[in-house]
Amino acid sequence: MIKLSKMHKRLLALGAVMPIGSAIAQTAAPQPQLETVTVTAQRRTENIREVPLSVSSLNNEKLDVILSGGQDIRLLAGKVPSLNVESSTGRVFPRFYVRGYGNTDFSIFASQPVSLIYDDVVQENPILKGYPLYDIKNVEVLRGPQGTLFGRNTPAGVVKFESEKPNLKKVEGFYNLSWATYNTANLEAAVNVPLSSEWAMRVSTLRQHRDNFVDNTVTGKEDVLEGYNEHAERVQFLYAPSKAFNALFNVHQRTTTGSARLFRANIIKKGSNELVDGYDNTKIATNGANFQNLHTNGASARLMWDLDAVKLFSITGYEAVTRYTSHGDIDGGAPGQPGVPFQVESAATMPGLKQYSQEFRVESKNTGAINWQTGLYFFNEDGKGGSDAFNATGAQSSHLLSQQKNNAWAAFGSVNYAVSDALSVRGGLRYTKDKKDFATIESVNVTQVGPKSVSESASKVNWDLSTVYKLNKDVNVYARIATGFRAPSIAAATADVPITVADSETITSYEAGVKADLFNRRARASLSVYNFDVKNQQLTVVGGTSNITKLINAAKTKGRGVEGELEGFVTNQLKMSVGGSYNFTRIEDPTLRLAVCRTCTPLDPINAANQVSLDGNVLPNAPKWIANASARYSIPVADGEMFIFTDWTYRTKISFFLYDSVEFTGKPLTEGGLRVGYTWQDGKYEVAAYGRNITNSQVVTGAIDFNNRTGFVNEPRIWGVQFKGSF
Repeated sequence: MIKLSKMHKRLLALGAVMPIGSAIAQTAAPQPQLETVTVTAQRRTENIREVPLSVSSLNNEKLDVILSGGQDIRLLAGKVPSLNVESSTGRVFPRFYVRGYGNTDFSIFASQPVSLIYDDVVQENPILKGYPLYDIKNVEVLRGPQGTLFGRNTPAGVVKFESEKPNLKKVEGFYNLSWATYNTANLEAAVNVPLSSEWAMRVSTLRQHRDNFVDNTVTGKEDVLEGYNEHAERVQFLYAPSKAFNALFNVHQRTTTGSARLFRANIIKKGSNELVDGYDNTKIATNGANFQNLHTNGASARLMWDLDAVKLFSITGYEAVTRYTSHGDIDGGAPGQPGVPFQVESAATMPGLKQYSQEFRVESKNTGAINWQTGLYFFNEDGKGGSDAFNATGAQSSHLLSQQKNNAWAAFGSVNYAVSDALSVRGGLRYTKDKKDFATIESVNVTQVGPKSVSESASKVNWDLSTVYKLNKDVNVYARIATGFRAPSIAAATADVPITVADSETITSYEAGVKADLFNRRARASLSVYNFDVKNQQLTVVGGTSNITKLINAAKTKGRGVEGELEGFVTNQLKMSVGGSYNFTRIEDPTLRLAVCRTCTPLDPINAANQVSLDGNVLPNAPKWIANASARYSIPVADGEMFIFTDWTYRTKISFFLYDSVEFTGKPLTEGGLRVGYTWQDGKYEVAAYGRNITNSQVVTGAIDFNNRTGFVNEPRIWGVQFKGSF
């Protein structure tokens, strides 16, 4: 066992290189303390220090600050260690990566190894994953395989959102209004209303708007692109007649319109990854239509029975996409422009998708050494999605519509055994059966290659084993071994490529770490190390010399890394946090080769067939280093306080595709935010001025793999004002 005195010496040594630690150590008591952070990473509410896995939580002011600028869910990228989020489709189709492990697939039925769970209901289709964040209690990021306790495709991890819930206490609520550059307006509001001694209601709403601010130099029209309108509503009813039973009902919807992602031809310099000279993000030359239109809705019922010895939970979820179109000029340019050898204008569509899920879970309430939980999970999805192509005049030239039906069920269980006051052990087991039926159901002017339908089925047993040891009342160490599974994925056919199938992928992950409350809870720290092996990883080949998507498997992928977080009070008025991760990934498959584009500069050796080997390459969109930092300084004034808050994220370079090339390697990206404001009446009211991406960093964050170095860029700098009130 490590003695406390030695632990203090090590923490003070850390303080020598991190100012939080040294400043805290020198501050005299009494001092403010950090609030205890509780998470539901193991399906129970626990102190984050007690959970034997790498998990981060975002809540309170941090979450409010990053949401203030009206951005979508992609703003979470880099806000915690090992998390990246990107999209080639804008606000409506985010792709998540944890520890460098994710999926670049942009097909309408894409499967991802990072699961997104909103109010205990999995959002399986990528379009559902973009549901906006508003009236949120907290965000949890669970790193590593979570296949034992969570329902769908979690070999890389889980991003978990929990909205604020109704209560029976009193009428209360808040409103949050902001306005910024480009007429970016953000309105968020919620009200809680007790309806009786047993019923309560909470209504939440979000309204977001941004004006178009990009001129089209082909048509000569000004301010025609990059705007959006977003609104979402959620109504929840709580029924709590006694402590032995309660029910929570949730109904929600989302409507989004505006521009699709702007693909810009020839914006990357040949032989470099720099933006071309004279690049202007307020102008584009495009001859194709560009728009998005999305509507989703859903409902859930969460029931709990307290049966003395156990608790019984039932979670029923329904999610639907009732309308989706994302239409863009994929080649990014217009006829006659240099480097635009062909015209590609297309639209991804989903006329309908319905998803049903049901979970029954039993949780023990033992006061002794053993506690357990077990349950059953059912999932059903039926969706239709496709793509349309258009000619140079804008007329539809082809149409392809596919249907996927996905049915799955699982049985799971987990046991927690307290060996002693200091040592506990947890183990979990899950059996999953997954079946997909996929077919082309409509085809116009497309001569499909290969069969028009396929069926895939797979089953798997996953497990995890972890242990927590308390070095003392403030410091825990843990170790974990876990496996994960992703069922086969299917990609729709195109005129050139048949329906393709990627076989099941599996992961085995090893992780160890330490979590500590420091200096009488004036600070909190965590550090974890991990190593994983993925077998048969599902990868996506996109673009090349045509607008295609097909799936392949890599024999093996390896990953390893380190993650750390530290937050605390430097002084009574200054609170700081820092976090970071090192994530190394490598594809290991000597047989895997792909064609490369003709106008980029490949970094991999090319054979006679113009193919490169992927063996040894890193995974796409997997930065080696991610870092974040924030600081809040307050000054008491009258009956309130003035404050300054700043937050920063950094990631190193990324590769956009499976092969390495100079042009399609994204530069390192640093973005910062600043907020200056005044809060009064114990935080009841707040007024602030803020900026996002205050250094106006502009880098290419993704590309289209055609022959014209087409790319898209990060969000521009904005300045704004905000007012919040609560009642």
